[in-house]
Amino acid sequence: MAELIPETLQKKLSSRLGFYEDLGIRLFYRERGVVAAPRIEQRLEPPATAHFAIPAPRKEDPLPKPAGKPALPGTQPVVAPVRPKVAALPVVAGPSLFESVEKIVGDSLLKTREDLGECTRCKLHGTRHKIVFGDGNPKAELVFVGEGPGADEDAQGLPFVGRAGKLLTQMIEAMGLQRKDVYICNVVKCRPPENRQPEEDEVTTCSPFLLRQIDAIAPKVIVCLGAVAARTLLETNRGISQFRGEWLEFRGRKLLATYHPAYLLRNPPAKSEVWKDLQKVMAVLGLEVKKGKSS
Repeated sequence: MAELIPETLQKKLSSRLGFYEDLGIRLFYRERGVVAAPRIEQRLEPPATAHFAIPAPRKEDPLPKPAGKPALPGTQPVVAPVRPKVAALPVVAGPSLFESVEKIVGDSLLKTREDLGECTRCKLHGTRHKIVFGDGNPKAELVFVGEGPGADEDAQGLPFVGRAGKLLTQMIEAMGLQRKDVYICNVVKCRPPENRQPEEDEVTTCSPFLLRQIDAIAPKVIVCLGAVAARTLLETNRGISQFRGEWLEFRGRKLLATYHPAYLLRNPPAKSEVWKDLQKVMAVLGLEVKKGKSS
């Protein structure tokens, strides 16, 4: 017969089995009647829970960043139109009084004089005696532009025939030329009363005819005599002393401003400065420069 288990041991085994059942561990023995394998003495291991390792907390993967609100089915996402950058246009100054006047094909001094007629376009006509249009070579390489007619010019109808005109003739001859080789004209064609300077409205009215004269002649060099002529063609308010003797440009042609012969009559020492200016003109025209001609 099988040996009975002592009561004290039985209680211990029962208590231990109950402890295992609480842990969920069962079936520690076989039922009697089943052929038993050779008896092997088993040693009870410590509770299985003593060897259970607590797993380390799993790091959660970072959530993906939201991709934005999904577009509604059947519709395209609204994309704001991108306006192309438009380069700033350069500020272009409007055409000047003279640049705005187009060249007249086949124009000539004769046609210009005919169009001028017995002009009554400004108030100067009320006090004039004769229109002083211009005089000289219609194909000249050098054009002199003055301010306006004086008393002698108003009486004869020709430019620069008084005392200032005689000095201009000497200046031209000092350059190795004659009056017939050049062309001489003025900004306004009628004498301002008391030899005053032409007023702005008078210059504006008469200047288109001056422009036609210059275009018809097509000179190589233009010499402005005095501040009025220089300011008119260059459209500047600067004093003539600021740019006298400097080469400038007027409608694609060389322009040089110097003192008016009437100013030289009042200030003879300035003749040497004007002679220097005329020598620059001579160099451009290919004329031989002769010394000692400044008086």
